[in-house]
Amino acid sequence: MTETTVVHLMRHGEVHNPTGVLYGRIPGYHLSELGRQMAERVAEHVKGRDIVHLVCSPLERAQETMEPIAKVFGITPDIDERVIEAANLFEGKKFGVGDGALKNPSAWWLLRNPWKPSWGEPYQQLVRRMRDAVETAREKAAGHEALIVSHQLPIWVVRSAIEGRRMLHDPRKRQCSLASLTSFTFHGDQIVSVGYSEPAKDLLPVKDQKKFVGGA
Repeated sequence: MTETTVVHLMRHGEVHNPTGVLYGRIPGYHLSELGRQMAERVAEHVKGRDIVHLVCSPLERAQETMEPIAKVFGITPDIDERVIEAANLFEGKKFGVGDGALKNPSAWWLLRNPWKPSWGEPYQQLVRRMRDAVETAREKAAGHEALIVSHQLPIWVVRSAIEGRRMLHDPRKRQCSLASLTSFTFHGDQIVSVGYSEPAKDLLPVKDQKKFVGGA
């Protein structure tokens, strides 16, 4: 009989970011109080699941999101660099034309190739490392479930690749809200379905409480 395994990709909770910069991989960005509530909500939501393996991005916000989940299952998570946030040359800056990075014409060159993209980690590289991490989690949780705490863009692009969607997309249309779960169900080593849920939806800022309208 073919084993069924589920690998959940969870986006971290809300981050305390009063200046509104693109924090990317910059250390020192932690969950807000609301973000901690989101993490607790998801821990409560998944506590009845057959989760036997936990994986986490090395960034603080991801590890803090994982804390209540690890406590529920009594599992020490693996820290995996493969599920870290995507590299981005706009890190530490506000992204916009008015008072943001784009007010300086020298930054426009970074936007020359949205298909790669030219401003950050290539999509195909991002997909490869995320698929490798998902496969490792599937193997370690074979016949059960695994949960990985990662970040919005890595989760969205690996899902897009699996579902045959093109990499070029409108970031506003990603179906990957804070503290959401994107779940891949495997029969053996083949993905047979992709699920999505928002256990902390009622805690999201109003502007984020919207339905997915499709990827570009």
